[in-house]
Amino acid sequence: MVGVNATRHEEFREYVVERGPVLLRAATQLTSDRAEAEDLLQAALAKTYLAWDRIEDRSALDGYVRRAMVNTQISWWRRRKLDVYPTDQLPERPVEDHTDRSEMRDALGRALSRLPERQRLAVMLRYYEDMSEREIAEVLGVSVGTVKSTVSRAMSRLRELY
Repeated sequence: MVGVNATRHEEFREYVVERGPVLLRAATQLTSDRAEAEDLLQAALAKTYLAWDRIEDRSALDGYVRRAMVNTQISWWRRRKLDVYPTDQLPERPVEDHTDRSEMRDALGRALSRLPERQRLAVMLRYYEDMSEREIAEVLGVSVGTVKSTVSRAMSRLRELY
């Protein structure tokens, strides 16, 4: 039984090392705060580890972790919501303004929407999903060279636009 647990632990560790950065970006999108995103990802990975043996389709792991992050974030949000009560007094410290971050996200979305579909997909897979050129080539059904030139052209076009 020790061998099974060691194998399970090693598989999980390899998964976290390989996919951790991508999953952390997804968690950051959910929370908009790096420290909270790290906590959220850690909670989701703990749930995933407990369910590791029940997840038969290893290609679905990212989806499982993302669903765990969404469910955990909703649970945390509901719990926090109960702690917030209306008051006549304003808080002593100012609330952080996320306007710049929101404007940057909007500008990036508009710029990406102006790219042809294949370029947009290649950029999203490369920089948002943190996939290697080889992985992107497999997903898109093209050669690695095509992925390199597509991403290069897309980045040049984005520089022209902004």
